[in-house]
Amino acid sequence: MEVNVLNIKGEDTGRKVTLNESIFGIEPNDHVIYLDVKQYLANQRQGTHKSKERSEVSGSTRKLGRQKGGGGARRGDINSPVLVGGGRVFGPKPRDYWFKLNKKVKALARRSALSYKAQANAIVVVEDFSFEAPKTKDFVSMVNNLKIADKKVLVVLPEANKNVYLSARNIKRANVAIASALNTYSVLNADTLVVTENSLKAIDNILS
Repeated sequence: MEVNVLNIKGEDTGRKVTLNESIFGIEPNDHVIYLDVKQYLANQRQGTHKSKERSEVSGSTRKLGRQKGGGGARRGDINSPVLVGGGRVFGPKPRDYWFKLNKKVKALARRSALSYKAQANAIVVVEDFSFEAPKTKDFVSMVNNLKIADKKVLVVLPEANKNVYLSARNIKRANVAIASALNTYSVLNADTLVVTENSLKAIDNILS
């Protein structure tokens, strides 16, 4: 699949790049996409949830009534889970939600996500660029020139670029990522991928 290379003014440079079929042209695997997104979202969880059990609730440990002869159920202290204000039974405890996923599964998930974007013609290839200073208006001008201002955009760079990152930071529907840190969730979460030429080479090296 060939894609025209544009500059940040939205003009055609006259060059074309061929998207690697083994990355951008495979049959997407929905299940591995699900697993990779599930792991990504699980890793975002703090896992600091906590509720108090009966031994941790503030209250007297005095037995409320005699064991037998009261005509009702046995009663313990006022911290009993069956009473209002008592502890919670089997409540949440701090935990880590991380789980293992094989490298080949994660790589297949990323290739599947990129193939979905290629099928939807949602990949814009631009020549390598940088901004002289971090200015939001420069980034806004670029997405306007590329006619993707109304879409959720993910800009993929070959390496970290502070000026581009800071220029996009104030824009709600724009994100910047480097090719080596590209993940399935961010690819699927974006409406359009803006990929530089060197980023394509980096993606080829990583996922081929």
